[in-house]
Formats: sequence, structure tokens, C-alpha cells
Amino acid sequence: MRFIFLFLLLAACTSPTPQFAQQTIPEATEPTEVPYKLTKVVDEVEIPWGISFMPDGSILYTEKELKQLIRYKDGQKTIIHGLPEDILVRGQGGLLDVLYHDGWVYLSYASSAGEGKGGHTAILRGQIEGDRLVAQKVIYKGTPNTNRGHHWGSRLAIDAEGFLYFTIGDRGARDDNPQDLTRDGGKVYRIFPNGEIPKENPYTSVPGNLPQVYSYGHRNPQGMDIHPETGEVWTHEHGPRGGDELNRIQKGKNYGWPVITYGRNYTGTKITDETARPGMEQPVYYWLPSIAPSGMAWVTDRYPAWAGDVLVGSLKFLYLERLDMEDGKVIRREKLFPKLGRVRSVERATDGTIYVGIEYEGIYKIE
Repeated sequence: MRFIFLFLLLAACTSPTPQFAQQTIPEATEPTEVPYKLTKVVDEVEIPWGISFMPDGSILYTEKELKQLIRYKDGQKTIIHGLPEDILVRGQGGLLDVLYHDGWVYLSYASSAGEGKGGHTAILRGQIEGDRLVAQKVIYKGTPNTNRGHHWGSRLAIDAEGFLYFTIGDRGARDDNPQDLTRDGGKVYRIFPNGEIPKENPYTSVPGNLPQVYSYGHRNPQGMDIHPETGEVWTHEHGPRGGDELNRIQKGKNYGWPVITYGRNYTGTKITDETARPGMEQPVYYWLPSIAPSGMAWVTDRYPAWAGDVLVGSLKFLYLERLDMEDGKVIRREKLFPKLGRVRSVERATDGTIYVGIEYEGIYKIE
């Protein structure tokens, strides 16, 4: 018995202890003083899901349900023709994010291409010539197609090393996709801009696993930005009823969904009894209640009062939220521009200016 006791004691001492996220800021405060203002730049928009910027000062933005890519410059809108015919408008799906980088335009969208009914997230790149998208190539397409209309993910980012990151949500199959490295969905992916797979990716040597995967265990990331100083990839993702997450994405890490979560089912019932487990990452921060986050951007010294903070849009509560960051942690939340509308996209231009896309309102910049 003594040996059994000693064995159990030793096992308890050496087993990893789950680490829990510190959710110590339950409410966003009303702003005491906002040193900046919003100015409308683009009017008459519907759902500006994605925003990006061209070197000549043009703004590119997507219209989710209209399936339009629009170039805006000097007060003029130009619809870019020649987009894929397989763009599928279903539920949360449609024409989603856009990213301009080094002469190429990258689009994420719900695609009906491939075998089976329904669709899955696709990533395409092309070039703009006049008012057309040319030199098109689909560089990734999730499988298998499904009739489910939610959790397409779809944010895009390129880091300083030239890696293209994109997100795909769990596609409504939470018990099948996020924890299975052989299946698409519930993951952050990393590829080269031409679609090739980096040899340094974490699962390139494991037969059957998707070599494009960079991290897994995600629910539906609809915000992603590269930290302008550290180069780290940060995302946020929708929780269910509670449990939206802000995450620092690390290579090969498991972010736990749906094995661990701080959220519940929409009916109020438990998804799991666990909020932490060894080998699964904790969020940097989680929201209770959910704010339904969409779009995010790190703030540079273009706005000295907010430099080093994160701006996140809230679809649910109709405001822009500032996460006051210190040493990689959230120390304060602030509501900016209350009753602004459903904030769908938040993007930082090359000069550091922040643009905000509001559904059925317009695209604004912060000055």
C-alpha cells in the first residue's frame, strides 16, 4: 500500500496542471473620453465583410451577399468583374474576406465547387486589370462540401516572411472537425501565397494529416491580424453562448474546441464540464457574455492614445471595442462609438489608419 500511495503522489506531482484563463474584466466600460472621431469614407454599403488597401490609395471591399468585389477611389466605385461563378450565398457564407498584397488580390468565399451538395471555404488569388479579376487560381478549397450554412471562418493575413494565413470555422460539425487533423474545419492554415505548402508546417510529415494546418481546435475565427511589432498571429473567434476568445496563435497548438470551452450551448446546457486540459491552449482573454466579434486590428502609434491595443468589432452590441493591452494581457475593455451598428470588419491600412466596416451604414476611418 505504501508503494501505491507513493506512486499516486508522484504521479500527482508530475502530471501537468491545467492552466485556466484569467477572465477578470467582465464588462466593457463606457468611454471617458475618445480622442478620435469616425469619418464616413464609403456610403451605401450592405455587408462589407472584408476591407483591404491598394498602393494607389484605393480601398477594396467585399459585399458578402451581393457577391461583389468593389474598388473605391476618389469617390468612385468600380465593380471588379470576373469573380468565380461558384460563390455560394448560404447562411453566414458568401463573398467574405479580401487581402491585397504585392500585386495580388486574395479572396475567401463560400464555394459550391467540388463534389457533394452545399459548399466549403475556398481561397483564391488573382490580379486586377482594369475592372476585371484575371490570372485566377484557387489555392485552397476545404472538403467535403456540406449544406450547413455557418462557421466558414475566412479571415486572411500575410506575415513579414510571406506566409499566407487563413481560417476555416468548424462548419457546424464541432464533434468531427476541430480535433481531427485529417479533416478541414476548425483550424488556422498556413501556406505560401501561390498555394504551396511550407515544409516547416507542423503536420507535413504525418501521413493523412492536412499539411496546410498551422493550429487547430478552433470554433469560428472571424478576426485575424499580424502583430505589427512581434510578427505573431492573433485571432479571435466566436464562442457559442459565451466564450468568445482572443488567441495568440502558435505553431502546432491545440486551442481546445469543443473539448474545453468557457461557453455553453445556445439553449443554456453544458457543452463540456472542462474549461482547461493539459495540452490544450487557453485563450488570452474570453468574453462573457459573447459580443459576437468580427474583424480586428492592432493599433500603431498612428493613434498614440491607443498604441499597442487591439480593436475588435461587436456584431451583437453594435460598437467597436478597445482591448487595452499590457504585456500580452487585456487589462481593460472600452466601448467605442456605442450604437454604431453591426461592426463587420476592422482593418489597418499601410499608414496605420484604422477603417471600420458597418453593415448597411458604410465604411469609416478613425481620425
